[in-house]
Amino acid sequence: MAKAMWNGQVLAESETTQLVEGNVYFPDESVKREFFRPSSTTSSCPFKGQARYYSLIVDGQENPDAAWYYPDPKPAARAIKHHIAFWRGVEVTK
Repeated sequence: MAKAMWNGQVLAESETTQLVEGNVYFPDESVKREFFRPSSTTSSCPFKGQARYYSLIVDGQENPDAAWYYPDPKPAARAIKHHIAFWRGVEVTK
């Protein structure tokens, strides 16, 4: 089972993740939304498309833009639609 943790809290946990370019993508239904806040940050990948970000808030501490997703991934990355990945200190274990 894959798990994403930050600041002592489990952010996501799933047995059905996707691994793309070394990043573990968790299904939407496996994330604990109470820790996520939308961000205005975006980035672009020629393979996956345009990414959107979430900041994480746990016990009053913020981790800006620490999670990302592709709302409309390009055809080659369709498997990560409705999935979220993490970085910036979020510990992901499999």
